Amino acid sequence: MNKKKYYKIITYGCQMNENDSEKLAGMLNILGYSPIEDEEKADIVIFNTCSVRENADVKVFGNLGHFKPLKKRNPNMILAVCGCMMQQQEIVNKIMDKYPQVDLVFGTHNLHKFPELLANAQQSPRIVVDVWEEGGEIVEALPIERKYEHKAYVTIMYGCNNFCSYCIVPYTRGRERSRRPEQIVQEITKLAQEGCKEITLLGQNVNSYGKSLEEDITFADLLRRLNNIEGIERIRFMTSHPKDLSDDLIAAMKECDKVCEHLHLPFQAGNNKILKIMNRRYTKESYLNLINKIKDAIPGIALTTDIIVGFPGETDEDFEDTLDIVREVKFDSAFTFLYSVREGTPAAKMENQIPDEIKHKRFQKLLDLQHQISAEENKLLEGTIAEVFVEGVSKNDTEKMSGRTRTNKLVNFIGKKDSIGELVQIKITQGQTWSLNGVQIGYDDKE
Repeated sequence: MNKKKYYKIITYGCQMNENDSEKLAGMLNILGYSPIEDEEKADIVIFNTCSVRENADVKVFGNLGHFKPLKKRNPNMILAVCGCMMQQQEIVNKIMDKYPQVDLVFGTHNLHKFPELLANAQQSPRIVVDVWEEGGEIVEALPIERKYEHKAYVTIMYGCNNFCSYCIVPYTRGRERSRRPEQIVQEITKLAQEGCKEITLLGQNVNSYGKSLEEDITFADLLRRLNNIEGIERIRFMTSHPKDLSDDLIAAMKECDKVCEHLHLPFQAGNNKILKIMNRRYTKESYLNLINKIKDAIPGIALTTDIIVGFPGETDEDFEDTLDIVREVKFDSAFTFLYSVREGTPAAKMENQIPDEIKHKRFQKLLDLQHQISAEENKLLEGTIAEVFVEGVSKNDTEKMSGRTRTNKLVNFIGKKDSIGELVQIKITQGQTWSLNGVQIGYDDKE
């Protein structure tokens, strides 16, 4: 009898990394491996890395160090590292020099070669390194092991052309490449047939979808096509760049009944001088005009954003411009980040780097403001009825169920245990800073 083989994938970073890990899992399943939580019993462990934030690098190296004794106890284990960090030569060099427990290193552009690379690593006494500087043609129809049954991530494009001065993504993910629309429609149609009801379209800048294709198609056009797929109930997408968000996209969001009333629109900083140095190519005024246009077209839309605190050269007055935007827009929530140096980006070489003490002080001021706004906005929803897509049992209270509204708000509610994957009506009973509480309409606790 053949011994069962197991794998564990540890994923860092964004939803695109999550989607890549699903593809790695799909390939491993075909090779006869099964997932396992206990890394000590795994035959293969893969670190799928992110390079956007410095703390992600620190975590990866720390966890790699943890595997040194594990490899001594189990020398046949294959330890692989892939993802965005591996697109940086200095990172690969560090792994080769200081982490002999690693067997395989590959990047973001040759994910589809993983089975071949794994076979090479299993036969080689030395580390196998295969990192492509650029991506070629998009490889379709890779096997995929979806993390969720009723919702799915679908990558519609790869790479980024924006070259924001703080961001490493164009160097690790390459230039923009869009998938052909018929391939996207085919994938989502199959998902719908398998019972998936909600999809999230992924790209570093989905607003640029179609620009690399011969076919004349925009992201708004794609949304209209996907809105016609039977079985799909909700469509989400991220991330959008303000400079590319067109009037036609706003119209498509309004027209398409399956496109959710939620938009993630990073503004990063509120001061025009800082925005110019960041190479964001919009102003504080144009961003606010765009927000007003979106709110007018889609009343009740939920807006979320990304904000960087402490970019090189940012003064107290510049930071106040950021707070102005937060106060005026009243974001439902925000991903907030302390600026961290990313080697290889223009911002890393800039003078006037902000001391950590000042950055942390500003960061706390921003958090306090956003938390207050989030709590106030959620409080306004008390007593309303919301359509909630049930995702599972609540992580905070196993006696409750959990799901999200069309505006992407997390709801923990008292309701039917067998409603996972369904759209249900929930009466909101309490608005909190991070989530909502509620009760399913028509629910009888005797059921």
